[in-house]
Amino acid sequence: MRNTILIILLTSLSLSLFGCNSQESKLPSIALNTHSAVTPVPRYDQWWTDRHNAILERVKKGNPELIMIGDSITQGWENDGKEIWEKYYAKYNALNLGFGGDGTQHVLWRLYNGEINGISPKVAVVMIGTNNSAHNPSEETSEGIIAIVQKLRHDLPQTKILLLAIFPHTENPDNPRRAINAKTSQLASVIADNKWVYYLDINKSFLDSKGELSPNIMPDFLHPNANGYQIWAEAMEPALNRLVLENNITN
Repeated sequence: MRNTILIILLTSLSLSLFGCNSQESKLPSIALNTHSAVTPVPRYDQWWTDRHNAILERVKKGNPELIMIGDSITQGWENDGKEIWEKYYAKYNALNLGFGGDGTQHVLWRLYNGEINGISPKVAVVMIGTNNSAHNPSEETSEGIIAIVQKLRHDLPQTKILLLAIFPHTENPDNPRRAINAKTSQLASVIADNKWVYYLDINKSFLDSKGELSPNIMPDFLHPNANGYQIWAEAMEPALNRLVLENNITN
């Protein structure tokens, strides 16, 4: 029954989300399975609330052409990835919507509570789900990712969405977390239609010939350092440039 519901959901999304070519296009209400990965909830850490409020003020000041949505891996652009962010993304007035420790449910809450209000970026990059992998099966986490894409398509109908595969986690390719994240990414990738939603897997760029992560790229085998962010930027750049160009032509 669960698989049937998921198939119906994905079919509905394919028909409704990706046939939308105008700003007036609206998504129908689609029922998701009820579980923690799709239920928007905030976190109550003070830093989290402060960061959310700061972003609400930021979106009032100017329209970013690029937003990046995710967890600590995305937030890390502000630390180890800062210089690379300036080099590649300052020209887009880019907005970082990465929050350390977030799962899909926290991203959903933020999207429903003002973080994309009043903006219309050319591209939204989404990379989320690794924090769900300890609590949710891949089927649930992928539905959380789908719900995020659905919200973005509804609120930002003229924005191209670049959905990234969840980055590799742990040094050893045989670690179960790798398999969980790979399955999640594969399940979520079916929503890509290459018109408004695109899927990109750059994970091999981080790995050696044995499929292992180097501490010279991700010292804790999860979070990139400057070398890792450089790899991310270079691997994503062709797709990002193409989507920005397509958006300019379309709009």
